[in-house]
Amino acid sequence: MASALTRLLRRPAAALLIARSCRHVKRFGHQILLPGGSVCSEPAREFVRLIPRASLYQIWSRSFSSENGDLVAAVVPYMGESITDGTLATFLKKPGDRVNVDEPIAQVETDKVTIDVNSPEAGIIQEFIAKEGDTVTPGTKVAVISKSSSGDTHVAPSDDKVVKDAQPPSPPAQTRPPTTAVEKIDGQMPKGEIPAKEKPKASSPLPAKTSPSEPQLPPKERERRVPMPRLRKRVATRLKDSQNTFALLTTFNEVDMTNLMKLRSEYKDAFAEKHGVKMGLMSGFVKAAVSGLQNQPIINAVIDGDDIIYRDYIDISIAVGTPKGLVVPVIRNADGLNFAEIEKEINTLAKKANNGTISIDEMAGGTFTISNGGVYGSLLSTPIINPPQSAILGMHSIVSRPMVVDGNIVPRPMMYIALTYDHRLIDGREAVFFLRRIKDVVEDPRRLLLDL
Repeated sequence: MASALTRLLRRPAAALLIARSCRHVKRFGHQILLPGGSVCSEPAREFVRLIPRASLYQIWSRSFSSENGDLVAAVVPYMGESITDGTLATFLKKPGDRVNVDEPIAQVETDKVTIDVNSPEAGIIQEFIAKEGDTVTPGTKVAVISKSSSGDTHVAPSDDKVVKDAQPPSPPAQTRPPTTAVEKIDGQMPKGEIPAKEKPKASSPLPAKTSPSEPQLPPKERERRVPMPRLRKRVATRLKDSQNTFALLTTFNEVDMTNLMKLRSEYKDAFAEKHGVKMGLMSGFVKAAVSGLQNQPIINAVIDGDDIIYRDYIDISIAVGTPKGLVVPVIRNADGLNFAEIEKEINTLAKKANNGTISIDEMAGGTFTISNGGVYGSLLSTPIINPPQSAILGMHSIVSRPMVVDGNIVPRPMMYIALTYDHRLIDGREAVFFLRRIKDVVEDPRRLLLDL
């Protein structure tokens, strides 16, 4: 092989192209086309050693990118203490798109939240390693990004391609006219025209006979089967566990919303001007729930094995329905917040939940939950406890109904409220007293001011 190279080097030429491998590859074989069409393979360092210093051959070298140089990988970030994996839901970019640093390129759905996979560097997306629907863990590579401005990734030619290019083209094979049917049967049957056999006509299938009583089911083509999102599966599992574990019981009451709605109507402009947020009804119910939990601390407690844990803090969870499923962000230390602070916290958490940017820490914990089905028009429901809590308050729509007030029948804006509780821990007496306290505070908010 060395003698062949030496003879090649003695021939005049304009240039000799040699592709040098990446630095981390110590031995890289190169295909070299010799005169006459033969091909030899030698490591680059051995071939360069054979070239005389005064040779007319020019050596041209080009290094190729690797993940340690021009190419970087976008990986799934840390998803939370209790989350080990997720589902790659969708790609926000396409191969060839330019991305900036920390720009989201994909989304991963977990049991609780949706997490963005961000680009670690500015550049162009070369390829996606994972596929939509794959189960990924923290550190899984999702995409390869080139930091070069052109976005072109240089790939070293494979040995097979060089060998194929080096081989001379084979001469075209002589074509022979197709053999006719007469020639094929010559010698076996007399020459002449062969009559074509008529193919038997396929009999049309008879329509299936259906009995008059057989139901006509819709065709399968009109059904769609899609995978269930991880958040929906998580919600389904937790709700079913709640039904299987707790001794669920629901008690109801009704609330006259006249005074709370009048309070909001009178002070909504001044409230918004001073605090920068609109005054809603949720803040009034959160304050009423805090007062009820302080009067009945057993509802703020929880069963843990053979023990009862009394929690001397109040974290109110607010159920928020999103397009991807139900999430329950938490208002921390609700007992120390005023109306304006509660409204600001609810608005912030609701926006994050709908945008899919809410974090796991903002949904962890919670000692009591409020679910407002009235925003969707629900008149009455029996909410399900959010484990590991022991009770949940259900709010419903406000309907004007005739009520007897001071012996007169007058229209009043009324709302049904429901409390579902774990009867293993909470007796009916405490549950009714708690719901009665919410009714009293909402119907007369002045009780909060006077601590009555």
